[in-house]
Amino acid sequence: MDVLSELLDRARASTALVRQLVQSPPWAVTYADPPPLTVVATLGGHAWIRFDDGDPAPVRLAAGDIALVKGPGAHTIADDPATPAGFVIRQGKKHLTDGSEAAAEVQRTRAPRTYGDGRPGATTMLRGVYELRGDAGSRLLDMLPPLAVVPAGPRTGGPLELLAAEAARDEPGQDAVLARLLDLVLVLALRAWCARPGAAPPSWYRALAEPAVGDALRLLHGNPARRWTVAALAAEIGLSRAAFAARFTALVGEPPLTYLTGWRMTLAADRIRDTEATIAAVARDVGYEDAFAFSVAFKRVRGVSPSAWRRSVRAPDGPP
Repeated sequence: MDVLSELLDRARASTALVRQLVQSPPWAVTYADPPPLTVVATLGGHAWIRFDDGDPAPVRLAAGDIALVKGPGAHTIADDPATPAGFVIRQGKKHLTDGSEAAAEVQRTRAPRTYGDGRPGATTMLRGVYELRGDAGSRLLDMLPPLAVVPAGPRTGGPLELLAAEAARDEPGQDAVLARLLDLVLVLALRAWCARPGAAPPSWYRALAEPAVGDALRLLHGNPARRWTVAALAAEIGLSRAAFAARFTALVGEPPLTYLTGWRMTLAADRIRDTEATIAAVARDVGYEDAFAFSVAFKRVRGVSPSAWRRSVRAPDGPP
């Protein structure tokens, strides 16, 4: 599995949720507590995205555009930047602007997962949400600014149309189809965002395109528990130790074994959080035969011991 695919696979906490909105102007919906990552696509008409704190500035989405929105800041999707919110979505439920929950008749459903009036001139939008988890989720989110807009293009048009068609259906396996189609749209959007002029994607993402270093990254992610050395990595990809180490450090921004330690600590942090495995078992899973050596490395990277990390992330007011 390549690096980006592995990040998405490890980061997703649950099946992605997809909804379709068909609204004629004036309209505006505020999302008060959005998830870590939202994918918004305009299929017909146009829409604006604005943030409650005004930063970044409102952005217009034309037909076919895709917006990747990072939480948790509240944002509004509307037909115009000045349109006041008609509804507020909070904790997955639609509320009126006075805070009361909207009555059932107000929450019009035109088809499965499809809401709105559908009158002439309506804007049709798709909204998919990701509940991301742990350090893998943080690495994925670090690729993006608070709002990333990817203009309409031939590579994203077809998947968006297919996602819209499937969102309005209700057949066996529908959730699996929608999750995979939304993953496809997200990955295509991430690629397009990172490839745009003046892009500044993470150094590891840029390095994936370089044959030797990209191969090394895939090896490290494919078997992080192996007792890797710089010489062993260099031999695998057919370079001298010195040439490989210099090229990897220049492209990724850190030496190979430093990168490997960081990735191992990401895997370990999420395993400590999500399972009841002992610290010794986690240490072995990520390539440390000695639990003490693992604890020293973990504390050097995280600032706390593995046991303290487990207590903090499971506390009610602990890190997300």
